[in-house]
Amino acid sequence: MPSTYAGPVPAGLTTAEFVLRPITAADAANDHAALMDTRDDLRLWEQSSWPADDFTVEANREDLQSLEARHAAGRAFTYTVVAPGTGECLGCVYLFPPDATFLTKATITPVGADAWTDLDLVVYFWTRRTRTRPGLDERLLAALRAWLADEWRVDRFVVVTNEQFARQAELLRGSDLRQRFELVEPGKPGTYLVFG
Repeated sequence: MPSTYAGPVPAGLTTAEFVLRPITAADAANDHAALMDTRDDLRLWEQSSWPADDFTVEANREDLQSLEARHAAGRAFTYTVVAPGTGECLGCVYLFPPDATFLTKATITPVGADAWTDLDLVVYFWTRRTRTRPGLDERLLAALRAWLADEWRVDRFVVVTNEQFARQAELLRGSDLRQRFELVEPGKPGTYLVFG
């Protein structure tokens, strides 16, 4: 049975530069445009061929229906990142409990003395490079860290990226976060780097 997150689940986050709100199936076209615009990055991040060049809005709508249901059930949380005013999709943020099904199937190796079971949340995010101002990744990461501490009330979270997604890996290496784990998902060739 999938685990559920027991803590507070904020409705969203608003800054002068972006708004985070729970993603819904109604976001399919807006999200699809961002996915396709960012597909080369996402293939590195996902370690897969997703999204395929022929990925459709309707297929994306089906994916978003699953994400919306998972969010409502408290199993995992997906927030679309949109521009204030225009509502254009700038990226996405995903938060999982550490015992989410796909994570329990992964091989997780501590880099130091940390224990995976001590974590509260596991965070993944991506941004739409072609439509965002320079430095958005850094500002989103800073906002996420404050949001997780202040509104989610967690301090034991990690941020995950793939070693082959060099832009995001360098962002995390250049922050004051330190690598705590390596994570390998079955059937995926690259190693995920886990910072906290």
